[in-house]
Amino acid sequence: MEDYRRIADRLAEEIVSGRLKAGERLPPQRVFARRRRIAGSTAGRVYGELVRRGLVVGEVGRGTFVRAAPVPSGRALAETVSDAPVNLELNYPFVEGQSEALSRGLAPLLRDDVLGEATRTVPADGTAAARAATAGLLAGSGWRPGPERILFAGNGRQAIAGALASVIRPGGRVGVEALTYPLVKDIAGRVGGTLVPLAMDEEGLLPDAVVAAHRAAPLSAVFVQPTLHNPTSATMGDARKRELARVVRELDLPVVEDRVWSFLCEGGVPFAAYAPERVYVVDGLSKRVAPGLTVGFLVVPEGRVEGVAGALRSGGWTAGRFALEAGTRWIQDGIVDRLVEEKRADAVRRQRVVAECLGGFVVRADPCAYYVWWELPSPWRADTFTAAAVEHGIAVTAGSAFAVAPYGAPDSVRLGLASVPVPVLGAALRTLRDVARSGPGATSPGPP
Repeated sequence: MEDYRRIADRLAEEIVSGRLKAGERLPPQRVFARRRRIAGSTAGRVYGELVRRGLVVGEVGRGTFVRAAPVPSGRALAETVSDAPVNLELNYPFVEGQSEALSRGLAPLLRDDVLGEATRTVPADGTAAARAATAGLLAGSGWRPGPERILFAGNGRQAIAGALASVIRPGGRVGVEALTYPLVKDIAGRVGGTLVPLAMDEEGLLPDAVVAAHRAAPLSAVFVQPTLHNPTSATMGDARKRELARVVRELDLPVVEDRVWSFLCEGGVPFAAYAPERVYVVDGLSKRVAPGLTVGFLVVPEGRVEGVAGALRSGGWTAGRFALEAGTRWIQDGIVDRLVEEKRADAVRRQRVVAECLGGFVVRADPCAYYVWWELPSPWRADTFTAAAVEHGIAVTAGSAFAVAPYGAPDSVRLGLASVPVPVLGAALRTLRDVARSGPGATSPGPP
């Protein structure tokens, strides 16, 4: 019997060469098996292998389709480099005067008598000054983490890795929202976990979905974005948070709470305030400040600090001393608070542009967020729309990048609003609006 991987290799060659075009539907697996004279189970493994390689995407009830833009294995969404002149995949906010403010904060570290100390190694719990500054930065709405429970990673992704590595065993099942931060898929795999998609609604994760998944086969942990969920912008209300806290207590489940984007939502109460004894809070400076010189924060439940610190050390995920010192000074000098206020206003301004340009479409958004989730009008599919956008010089992220189940990809795209100037954003959104209205096959290349 021919090995399924060789069959997958031949199909992959047809996709890469363009003989199988983006958006083209593959035959149903039973038809494919009959044509190739292979077993149905072998056909299933072929299609599964193509999904794993990022060459096709499966949609429940519709079939399997060639992806418009294959996703390179192991590459971070945040590191995507697109040839499109307008990149709405990247999403790092930058405000006027940011570089000058950061430069002033760095200047004291460059003195000869300071630089030597600032470039030494630092333990996972950083320094007393860093812990105190971070506790103040993260505090708000009745929740203030104890400085003794704060650890530091190189960035938010590494903080997530450290948290998950400390709470799941190899082969453990991690419950996540059905749409989640794309890199969580890679992180979970590296620490030996398997992701389990959990149902959501307009407020985010459904507590009943956690119960059902745990009853089917025990979960080791839950990863959740309760505030400004990426990509849908959903935010849990207090009643939902209380119910989820009750559920995870009854099931004795640890929870990793991702709050990297929550700084945009002033006054929001973190989920950790409802279950502090079992919630690991992940946050950082990459969005508040800049991605190139950043630090990830981890607030750990009482009694768990040493275990998580060990996971950070063994993974090589602890923060660099220079970045930690710089971040601490930016916090102490009020620079981070000032940038946060300016970025909140900037996000609101950009959401107004979205409302003006995409009115009449189904767009899930929050006035505070730097991204929107656009449910495409029929007959558009996410991959074909993404390809059409690239033809017009615009890069967007297909919904399949966020879908945990490979055959549950929605016909939606995420638009990152932060990384291009406002006039360019408006022109790009108007172009995408016209593409969406014209329908598949009616587009013609032309930059916005």
